[in-house]
Amino acid sequence: MKVGNLDIGNKLFLAPMAEVTDSSFRKICRDLGAGLTFTQMVSAEGVIRNNFETLRHFSFNRSEKPIGVQVLGNNPNILGEAAKEISKQKPDLIDLNCGCPVDKVCSKNMGASLLEDPKAIGKLVRKLVDNANGVPVSVKLRLGKDKSRINVLDTAKAVDDNGASLVFVHARTRADRYDAPVDWTWLKKVKQAVKIPVVGNGSMFTPAEIKEMLETTGCDSAMIARGALGNPFIFSRFNKLMETGNDPGMPDVLIVRDTILQQINSLKNEFGDLLALDKAKKHSIWYFRFYGSINFLLDRIFSIKNLDDLRKLIDEHTENILNKNLNVDEQTEINKKFQKKVLFWLAEESAEVFG
Repeated sequence: MKVGNLDIGNKLFLAPMAEVTDSSFRKICRDLGAGLTFTQMVSAEGVIRNNFETLRHFSFNRSEKPIGVQVLGNNPNILGEAAKEISKQKPDLIDLNCGCPVDKVCSKNMGASLLEDPKAIGKLVRKLVDNANGVPVSVKLRLGKDKSRINVLDTAKAVDDNGASLVFVHARTRADRYDAPVDWTWLKKVKQAVKIPVVGNGSMFTPAEIKEMLETTGCDSAMIARGALGNPFIFSRFNKLMETGNDPGMPDVLIVRDTILQQINSLKNEFGDLLALDKAKKHSIWYFRFYGSINFLLDRIFSIKNLDDLRKLIDEHTENILNKNLNVDEQTEINKKFQKKVLFWLAEESAEVFG
């Protein structure tokens, strides 16, 4: 598939995730085969007011391209001005978030609350397109407010009719948040209803699940959120599956260890030791949740006070796994908790964290 002049091919998108898709994680995902990554979601008003944190969240190096910036807002004029500012950084995509279901966002009539008015979404899209200086525009949608008010065909058509280059569709309603099963039947209907590319999103954790979604719905690609946490290898595995028909599976734990250590070094360079430490802890847990002896890590990691000690713990934990000091039941339970978001110690209200 193409995004403007950019050919993504069969590759996947990395979703924007608050406190996750910083430069360190984006680089790893890109190096492992993601077709396009996103910065963290930013407020349109924050962009035009030159808010420091907002500007930091959507800043990126040219080496990170192709990259997208997702913007949150509900005022056409403010979104238009934000698009002008964002386009100066020359991203490959500007995305309008109409899918975030958290109360802090929806109470301000942004995110998924916009789904109730397809015409208003169309006006927002047109304003973005007219002011993006040629940068392609996309929109992130959900199916509708709830199961009794699914209107994704109307909102997707409004997106298409007003000049967007593609549409992302999370296959749940706003009321579903992240708990109900995804409904891929609507992805197929959207694909049949619009001319622009359609990218499916929502609870895909393995290359096989992604492939099944694409084959079932006819979507052009998939956008991966939680499925990439601790598992940026999902991008290289999917690419290999599409190339050869075989999924190579999870990598050797030594590769996982080296990837974590690479990310820790990048986090340190970007944020400094203190801020990098908490970020590195959560990513370390996410990476190792696929392997045994996870409670060994959990019992010790929260008391770690510096990055050097964290590196030593990661080495020790890796040795535990190599020595087959495993507890499969324990590993299974951790992954069940992950699916239920228990292991996320992020403030869900801060932005759309889960895809």
